[in-house]
Amino acid sequence: MLLPRPRFRHATWEFPVHHMRGGTSTGLVLWTRIAPAEEDLREELLRHLMGVPMDGEHPGNRQTTGLGRGTATSNKVFFADVETMPEGPRLVSTLAQLASDHGRVDWGVNCGNMSSALQLWAVDSELSVVRTPGPHLLEIHNTNTGVRTTSRMALADDGTWKTAEIPGVMGRHPAVDLFLHAPAGAKTGRLLPTGQAMEVIDGVSVSCVDVAVPMVIIRASDLGKTAQEPMQALTADVDFMGRLRHLWVEAGLRMSLRRKDGVLMSAEELARSETIPKVCIVGAAPHRSADLAVRYFTPQTGHASLAVSGGCCLASATLIPGTVAHALAPKTVSAALREYVVNIENPAGVLSTTVVASIDSAGVTIASAAYQRSAQVLMRGWVPLPAASDRLKQALAAVAA
Repeated sequence: MLLPRPRFRHATWEFPVHHMRGGTSTGLVLWTRIAPAEEDLREELLRHLMGVPMDGEHPGNRQTTGLGRGTATSNKVFFADVETMPEGPRLVSTLAQLASDHGRVDWGVNCGNMSSALQLWAVDSELSVVRTPGPHLLEIHNTNTGVRTTSRMALADDGTWKTAEIPGVMGRHPAVDLFLHAPAGAKTGRLLPTGQAMEVIDGVSVSCVDVAVPMVIIRASDLGKTAQEPMQALTADVDFMGRLRHLWVEAGLRMSLRRKDGVLMSAEELARSETIPKVCIVGAAPHRSADLAVRYFTPQTGHASLAVSGGCCLASATLIPGTVAHALAPKTVSAALREYVVNIENPAGVLSTTVVASIDSAGVTIASAAYQRSAQVLMRGWVPLPAASDRLKQALAAVAA
């Protein structure tokens, strides 16, 4: 096993990390067994590693003291481990979402992009053994949402990983197919959290759908947009962003979104949430290669492409009669379980998503959703923690012993 432990070097504690790329996101993967058990110490560790404030608000923080890169898509940390189950090995993951300008950590959501880095991390760390050519599968259980995923990578005859090229990433890298099982109601327990396919909020038609993540889907034209604008132009539009925030807050209240401790989120908590609900505006696709166009928000920041979990949610919405997405790109679902391919244009290109679904008198059932990503190990090594608190030092010393 290659995974090291914290070490004391040059009078400073250092913590071992894998800096990784999964899809269009980057972040860290940490071995759960060597992380502090107490949540407050884990959060302190994350702030040191990613270069975010220990407390308070620091607008404009560039994270020059850590490994974060400013945007939400590059402020992700997975705690991960592989455990032995009766049916075989299973990877257990817990995501921590950070932001550049404050020290709060959101434990309430999973990340589909970074999840695609987990199987490669397990193999690189020798927690998962791959010896023979062909496809290799690893089940992933995410503790944030309870979602089960199967990650699939394939080894070529020459011992190298089969590769893929995806929108938003230069070059070809190890390919990862991710299958989300029973993703409907991941956060709220319901495919349609409000019980309706469409809601009207201040005269704007929105759909609240929960597949892998709870998301608010808005017709772009209702906000004077096309969903083909550069993301920078959208985020610079103060009036638009203010209206978008009002819509996601009201929609979040109607969806009865909850904090990790199970308490209903307040309007204030929803307004400053970094992770839920996701929000997107949708419109007609500019080219025939896609079913519809999207601009996606996480929700505080605009996404440079489209998170795969959000892509699965939006693709599933095109299968549900009455939703905003179905009105733009209707898919006719049959009573028999079958696959439906939905291509979604976004700022980085086209995300192709496959949804396995059926319909009966009770409505649409989403059995699974799949997408392809690629992954990289960007760096493996130790990060010095010169400002660690005495409690964190003691916790690191305990696991290093």
